[in-house]
Amino acid sequence: MSPKLSILLVLSCFLSFSVLAQEKSKKELKAERELQKQKEIEALIDSKNFAFEAQKATPQGGRLLNLDYNTYFLNFNETKTTCDLPFFGRGYNVGYGGTDGGIKFEGVPENTRIEKSKKKIIVRSTVKGQNDVYDLLFTIFPNGGASLSVTSNNRGSISYDGEIHPPKTEIK
Repeated sequence: MSPKLSILLVLSCFLSFSVLAQEKSKKELKAERELQKQKEIEALIDSKNFAFEAQKATPQGGRLLNLDYNTYFLNFNETKTTCDLPFFGRGYNVGYGGTDGGIKFEGVPENTRIEKSKKKIIVRSTVKGQNDVYDLLFTIFPNGGASLSVTSNNRGSISYDGEIHPPKTEIK
């Protein structure tokens, strides 16, 4: 083999290796996306302005129930929290007639506490509705998945599984 051809062969090998080394692997790209999602979720929680969308419900002593998507929510905000979630379970002091039996309230959250760890964020808050007081316990994971436990004075506790995302802006 001629010296020119061998030098050309060696140079082409070095160039191809450097190009391959600069491209990110699928694993690295996935890790970057997960880190970006985690930062977005942390920013939402720190702003205390996020929406929880329920996908499954688990009543106290009951079995897991799948819910219709995009219909049940809790919009959490420092100034006004709005909730429309279904309720399955035991009611202790709930009026009959005129109500649909769900957990619906608007109120200002009080005593909001945020606890962060490496694998999850826990948010605790209390909201006084018109006829009841609701204790909310969110367990939020880095991928945006979350669970919400609602305890009130007039009903048995219930848990919901769903997702955290930015609140939807209303179009006026």
